[in-house]
Amino acid sequence: MVHPKMKKKNILEKYPPLLENVLLILHDFQNNNPRNYLPEKDLALTANYLNTPYSSIYGVASYYTMFSLKPRGKHIIRICRSPVCHMAGLSDIFTELHKILKINLGETTSDGLFTPETTECLGQCDIAPAMAVDEAIYGNLTEKKVKAILGKYMKKSSRARRKKG
Repeated sequence: MVHPKMKKKNILEKYPPLLENVLLILHDFQNNNPRNYLPEKDLALTANYLNTPYSSIYGVASYYTMFSLKPRGKHIIRICRSPVCHMAGLSDIFTELHKILKINLGETTSDGLFTPETTECLGQCDIAPAMAVDEAIYGNLTEKKVKAILGKYMKKSSRARRKKG
């Protein structure tokens, strides 16, 4: 769950300075970054706080696919690429995402709204093919459903921009 935006100091203070808290700290830093990634300064802050080498923190952040070391969109789309999802029509979902977003996996839309990625498994085999947008899971996907789901996020973002402007 994405927390209300917190200051880095407040994030660190939530956890005792123990190496076992590294994943929790990195998750909070990434979730509180508007570009959904871990910049080098956050890795360095974490290393300093946990009194461990920067290379150890970098190793953790680069190992786990839930972390990103490069800026991403406001909404992360994770598409399950498990064998079950493949058999249930995953290739059609990839095609539709590409058609709607006009980008490839791992890229970010020009408006900074979406970054589609794959994940090994979402644990939603009973509703395959499945994808997650941020923390929300969507299943039994069809091209039409994907279009409607992304349209909902696009409309929400458009309303938010109009309110600001």
